[in-house]
Amino acid sequence: MMTDELDSLLEWFDLKDEIRTGWGLRNIDAPESVAAHTWGTASLCLLYADKEGVNRQKSVMMALIHDLGEARTGDIATRAEDGRQTTPTSEKEAAERSAVTDLVEPFRDTKLLSLWEEYEARDTPTAQFVKDMDLIDNCLQALKYESQGRYDEAEANDHFVEFENLDEFFATAAPRFRTDLGQGLFEQIKSQYERELGRTCQL
Repeated sequence: MMTDELDSLLEWFDLKDEIRTGWGLRNIDAPESVAAHTWGTASLCLLYADKEGVNRQKSVMMALIHDLGEARTGDIATRAEDGRQTTPTSEKEAAERSAVTDLVEPFRDTKLLSLWEEYEARDTPTAQFVKDMDLIDNCLQALKYESQGRYDEAEANDHFVEFENLDEFFATAAPRFRTDLGQGLFEQIKSQYERELGRTCQL
């Protein structure tokens, strides 16, 4: 193994320790890492690619690479509340593009960068499917945290003013689905979440 590959690998592995920002803001007990989210997204692609009619191997590979840039940029949460999105999308994408380019370069595999670029563009059925599975992973995790009581809903939290419980995580996902499969899974997960709460989710 060459030194530049080893250095890059060590930075890739920072994703194992990078906590997902949204869960941290909500004071979730022992929140997942970006790497855990990546695994969840890749697993969903593995399970549902055939149902969506996209290539399973390609979608899993795309899922594994989709948040790689966060090893360097950190996780910048998508917010639904007005004024809470501190980093413009264009700025976030530029920083992640630079990071991904650097992190895959030592391996001389141009396909990895191409997959990331395709995911970001959302112009292909595969990219749209993978993004939907990314959103579904987030909603599943919200349901899991809610059902396990992994946060104190009575605790004052200035990061969440307009939304109760974990509603904002559903609100950020709701308008972004591009596939019927993703929308259908979302509705099932949201319904179970609402049963846990005993009320309708704010969207």
